[in-house]
Amino acid sequence: MPAFRQVGEKQLPQQIIFMAWSPKRDLIALVNKVGEVLLHRLANFQRVWSLPPNENTGKEVAALAWRPDGKILAFGLADTKRVILCDVEKPESLHSFSVDAPITYMHWMEVTEESSVLTSFYNAEDESNLLLPKLPALPKNYSTTAKIFSEEKSDEIMKLLGDVRLNALVLGGSSGFIEVYAYGMYKIATVTGVAGSCLGLCFSSDLKSLSVVTEVQVSPDSAPEITYFQLDTSLLSVYLPEVTRMARKFTHISTLLQYIKLSLTCMCEAWEEILMQMDSRLTKFVQEKNTTTSVQDEFMQLLLWGKASLELQALLMNQLTVKGLKKLGQSIESSYSSIQKLVISHLQSGSEALLYHLSELKGMASWKQKYESLGLDAAGIDDAITAVGSFILKANELLQVIDSSMKNFKAFFRWLYVAMLRMSEDHVLPELNKMTQKDITFVADFLTEHFNEAPDLYNRKGKYFNVERVGQYLKDEDDDLVSPPNTEGNQWFNFLQNSTHLKESPLLFPYYPQKSLHFVKRRMEGIIDQCLQKPADVIGKAVHQAVCLRLYKGSKSEDSTSRLFKLPFMWNDKSSNLHYVLFTMLESSLSKIYILRRHTDVSRSPDNGLLAVDFGNFLNNSINESSDTSFYSCVDAHFYDDETITVVLKENAEQEGKERILAQLPLSSVYVDENQEREFSLNSNKRLDEQSDDVPTRTVFLESQWRVLENMKAQYVAVNGIRKVSCVLSSNLRHVRVFEMDVEDDGEAEEEEEEEETTPIVGEEHEELTLSAVNHNSMCGGSAEVADETEEHESSLDS
Repeated sequence: MPAFRQVGEKQLPQQIIFMAWSPKRDLIALVNKVGEVLLHRLANFQRVWSLPPNENTGKEVAALAWRPDGKILAFGLADTKRVILCDVEKPESLHSFSVDAPITYMHWMEVTEESSVLTSFYNAEDESNLLLPKLPALPKNYSTTAKIFSEEKSDEIMKLLGDVRLNALVLGGSSGFIEVYAYGMYKIATVTGVAGSCLGLCFSSDLKSLSVVTEVQVSPDSAPEITYFQLDTSLLSVYLPEVTRMARKFTHISTLLQYIKLSLTCMCEAWEEILMQMDSRLTKFVQEKNTTTSVQDEFMQLLLWGKASLELQALLMNQLTVKGLKKLGQSIESSYSSIQKLVISHLQSGSEALLYHLSELKGMASWKQKYESLGLDAAGIDDAITAVGSFILKANELLQVIDSSMKNFKAFFRWLYVAMLRMSEDHVLPELNKMTQKDITFVADFLTEHFNEAPDLYNRKGKYFNVERVGQYLKDEDDDLVSPPNTEGNQWFNFLQNSTHLKESPLLFPYYPQKSLHFVKRRMEGIIDQCLQKPADVIGKAVHQAVCLRLYKGSKSEDSTSRLFKLPFMWNDKSSNLHYVLFTMLESSLSKIYILRRHTDVSRSPDNGLLAVDFGNFLNNSINESSDTSFYSCVDAHFYDDETITVVLKENAEQEGKERILAQLPLSSVYVDENQEREFSLNSNKRLDEQSDDVPTRTVFLESQWRVLENMKAQYVAVNGIRKVSCVLSSNLRHVRVFEMDVEDDGEAEEEEEEEETTPIVGEEHEELTLSAVNHNSMCGGSAEVADETEEHESSLDS
């Protein structure tokens, strides 16, 4: 019976350039050549959702990585230099950030190192949950948030925080670009000193070292050299509890900034263009009227004498209309109350939480013995706290403007509505007809303040009036406010202006009366980013190169698609604290796969830990009966788990119809003699491929763990040892086969597969996925048929 059970096979419409299994679930993420990100599940390779390329985020996906808990998928875009974090539940971006170079590789790892300090931190409840009120869920009735948040729960933004245990997203790019992001959100290190474009990365789970394989272009005319670097990151390891606390706090801050950004976007959506109608109608009135009387005087005459000029009557009755006035009044009241609620419940809550976490961070920075080495700067945090204070002041100012505008507009529209009813000789209800002297004074003050013609404003904004005062706060521009708040007569403001000592006091938050809320928010984000940047620079400078090995010469004219899949492959053995690098040498015999092994602690690494693996004839001549000495070349190889490598092999013999083989290579069959790999003495002046004949070679004869891949020119493989599955991709990049690796393929299994194709899948062992994305197939635009899931499988999502 063939090893491994085939559970799915599909011909895909587009060429696949990336494959990555979820670490916790039976899901595989794919990227095709047109830039579409796809999520498929194991059973019958059914599609769950797809995310088409987007002009705003980018179209050229160059790297893919799963968060260790399997709840977030990250992908890097080369054309826009952006990294997108996408929720597995729904094909929408939860968070994104820009980087300085095009991404070529991503690796997301989890720290497994344990200590009493870390354990107490992991188990302790976050104090912010006890001291701060829970952030209100963002409303779903705005298009911005409706795309991101499902109907059942709209607090997905907090999913970005993930588990307390530290995990790190490592990004590699061109020109030696390497950055490390704690929890995929906060940059904790900008690594320098590595040459070339990154082909592979592997961060040890104890944070002691980072292994990197790059493609170094020595000269424009020659082929690039593939080079291995091992970087000493012991500072992160030594200060692991402090790094975890600091990173957790910074991630809270990054999440809150995203929450505030989305709240502000919802406020901008709540503000409607109809609110500008009064300004545009009055401007048109000024341009078309023949009299010299100002607009303000025209309305004043209507207020005092109850009579309007023929031109004003035409404006009110023909253009604005009674029905239009009612609609405008309702729009203003609805819009302003929505914005007011968002400011009070979301913007202020988020800002206060931000202030709390920054104050906590300031306390940590004051503990210099623990945090000074990590670059935590108390002065920079002080500036960030001040910037958040300024933002809170501006939000409060907006609340005051909304409050006064609602009162003003209500009184003005009530008066104007009655005046227009009289003009049309309609019946006016007695309760509307009552207007006290106080009401008249209120409307007169409103007309005086808001209905002044401003030629300067026309030159700037193309209008003479700015009756509507709230929209200017929500505009994302650097210009000063058209109508800043009137500070005349404000005793506190005058007192501060005249006091030389208080004006520059660090105890008072600076106030920007001329600027919009968006401007103050952007300024706050810039200062906080600057404050978060310093530790990344300090930690990055502490990382230094420990090992540099020139491996082999790359191919000069190589197809970009094949480069995406090409070895080397890197792996971190958490239990033994070892780094492995798998590679084949392009210029030498393809039959061998080389395994480079180094300890994560650079001080303990042997001089060389290198072996070559040769594959002997293990098929018992079942394919090539005339050959007694058949050997096989390794086409692709990935670590299945700490003890096994999954390989795709092809025959070396020159013959038609050569079959490809999927096999499991146990490391125990390779490392029989622990001293064998140390026999080789590397000459650092030469590349490894120039001395490959001296590398100790182990010939392996596989016994049972292999399977012939019939009718498939298999080229690449993606595996998940936790879920015990693999996905094989053919050389045309469209044909995929999925296997369960710990089950033998027998007749019964084949019959089961046939049944699966015709009956709904409910109780299948691997159908653990209860994704809300199932309900969004219409968004996928594909023909994926997703079976309904029962609620009983929710408990086994992460089993």
